[in-house]
Amino acid sequence: MVTMITGIMPSKKAILVQPFLQKKEPLRVFYGLSVAEHDQEGRVITLEFEQFYFITVYTPNSQPELARLAYRMSFEDAFLNYVKSLDQEKPVIFCGDLNVAHKEIDLKNPKTNRRNPGFSDEERGKFTTVLESGFVDTFRHFYPEKEGAYSWWSYRMNARARNTGWRIDYFVSSRLRDKLIDAKIHADVLGSDHCPVELTIDL
Repeated sequence: MVTMITGIMPSKKAILVQPFLQKKEPLRVFYGLSVAEHDQEGRVITLEFEQFYFITVYTPNSQPELARLAYRMSFEDAFLNYVKSLDQEKPVIFCGDLNVAHKEIDLKNPKTNRRNPGFSDEERGKFTTVLESGFVDTFRHFYPEKEGAYSWWSYRMNARARNTGWRIDYFVSSRLRDKLIDAKIHADVLGSDHCPVELTIDL
């Protein structure tokens, strides 16, 4: 059994994604998508283990007024192609800040956030495409109707105390549905505008 907990932290020059796994050395570690346009931002780290690939990712934010949406869409396509190619070899688990609340249940105020970054039709549609490609949103696998389960809150307007949040941090898996044991969101863990998310899996 493996329990994975992830958090993310931006740095000034690049994005540092910090996974915490069992104490087992990976077979290989490699960086990026082999697409220069995206790899310069340091958003993807892949660890290869004997039974699966584990990937941490920080999906680009589309920015106010969706100013970076076109780049975001390009990244989404490249990332999906990447994980699908790895999935041909062995199952894939990826996690991180995907910068999207997929369904209305995944944020507190869906009506007032339509067309805002993280809840545009385009971004939500890309995540739908991921799921339609055979991947599983592990939290919704266990808790399809659970409301008020968020992993990010604005620092403004006392949002965390009021639980006015978004669920934008995920563990996503392929071909491992029967191995999944549980998924959790640790909203009680403070210290960031995000909180850790967790996946327990029988591997």
